Amino acid sequence: PRAPAGMGDVPEPCPQAPLAVLSKVELRVSCKHLLDRDTLNKSDPCVLLLMQSQGQWMEVDRSEVIKSNLNPVFAKIFTVDYYFEEVQKLRFEVYDSHGQAGVGTHDDDFLGGTECTVGQIVAQKRVTKPLFLKYGKFAGKSTITIISEEISGNNGYVELAFRAKKLDDKDLFSKSDPFLEIYRIDDDRSEQLVYRTEVVKNNLSPIWEPFKVSLNSLCSCEEKRKLRCVVWDYDSRGKHDFIGEFFTTFEEMQKAMGENKVQWDCMNPKYKIKKRNYKNSGVVVLLDLKIHRVYSFLDYIMGGCQIHFTVAIDFTASNGDPRNSCSLHYINPYQPNEYLKALVAVGEICQDYDSDKKFSALGFGARIPPKYEVSHDFAINFNPDNDECEGIQGVVESYQSCLPKIQLYGPTNVAPIISKVARVAADEERTKEASQYFILLILTDGVVTDMADTREAIVRASYLPMSIIIVGVGNADFTDMQILDGDDGVLRSPKGEPVLRDIVQFVPFREFKNASPTALAKCVLAEVPKQV
Repeated sequence: PRAPAGMGDVPEPCPQAPLAVLSKVELRVSCKHLLDRDTLNKSDPCVLLLMQSQGQWMEVDRSEVIKSNLNPVFAKIFTVDYYFEEVQKLRFEVYDSHGQAGVGTHDDDFLGGTECTVGQIVAQKRVTKPLFLKYGKFAGKSTITIISEEISGNNGYVELAFRAKKLDDKDLFSKSDPFLEIYRIDDDRSEQLVYRTEVVKNNLSPIWEPFKVSLNSLCSCEEKRKLRCVVWDYDSRGKHDFIGEFFTTFEEMQKAMGENKVQWDCMNPKYKIKKRNYKNSGVVVLLDLKIHRVYSFLDYIMGGCQIHFTVAIDFTASNGDPRNSCSLHYINPYQPNEYLKALVAVGEICQDYDSDKKFSALGFGARIPPKYEVSHDFAINFNPDNDECEGIQGVVESYQSCLPKIQLYGPTNVAPIISKVARVAADEERTKEASQYFILLILTDGVVTDMADTREAIVRASYLPMSIIIVGVGNADFTDMQILDGDDGVLRSPKGEPVLRDIVQFVPFREFKNASPTALAKCVLAEVPKQV
């Protein structure tokens, strides 16, 4: 690997943000005064984005190549996940690309690099830094500017399809080679490039490929924000000829939904002044517009959706006798056992999102007083009318007082508890307000006896406002759990019916025991937003 540029690391402030609700950040990149590496024409720059992972720089993404341009504004929007409580190092490297050979990594193609953290860019919104060659040498006057924008919760995306008709011909021996650029005009009057289409060669009535952009990117989710659209005639030397422009808003574009089309005169202001009978330099037509809304976990929380957590603890005999120090349920006065560690670590993450901080706490697989019959869904506070505990601390206290009173037994039947929470979720859904979302947290040592019933229960539950997080405690074989977490393939009921959506997230606690709470939180809540 190349020696990274000599950059002093600025320590990051550590905001006390809620745990690991990651947000996504869009980064736009432009450069000025790049070095000219080509003898005959200007450099053809391309930007690589690298992220540091376990001390190694890994390429995450790269921009398009812009031909013959020392002051490029890249259309590529880099999207990175932003975790408040982590220092995430980024490195931007600019290369001169060579046609088919792609982006060279030879030193003579390297136009400079710079390092910073996601936190710095997000805090400053706009960062301009010098580019450095190897060994901390400045790359002339070259600079790179990175603009960041946090994607707000209500972020959907829009699909647009444009064409143009009868554009002005700018070429002597052939027809124009048009491409379209869309700019968003920000409050400070600056313009942000939203999208640049491909070039359609030799055609005055081009039809451009449909494309998708986020609403955040297009108009900052404000329908009345002004947009400037420009049509250019492409020139391989980078001197594109201006054909015309028009202004619009996302609100106006939405008239193109369904069968309708919207069109604008493509105007060249100079011609308008000079030519008496000037009408336009062609028209641009929006053939189609589709809006796709994407709701996130945060939208549900912000939208007043109450998140209700139920904790279910595995009290089967395979966990070992609680009086024995090898047991996962060992009653140790000096330090928490494996179940408590997992319960507290995962529960505290979940607690942030639970509105009333009350957790239903259930147990399964034990013989319980007074008759010592096996139960697969008993309240660990032994109050069948109200199984709720005050916060995670309340669950911990109920767990500790319940352990000496019960007898660990079996089998490990998980379906009854899933069905119990599903019944509550179904009743909630019938009220049509759908203002509650249910998350079932199952702590288990891994082997499920009623696999067929559990699969059936999960498929039924996938139609309801609920998610299941299974935390594997101890070192057992968790193959069953991985099957239930449908990441590797679609989970199906015994009859072959697939889940409507993947609602199970499996977390092997042994892999996170010594990790930061952040890493655990990411894994625990990783899929809940998608599932919601």
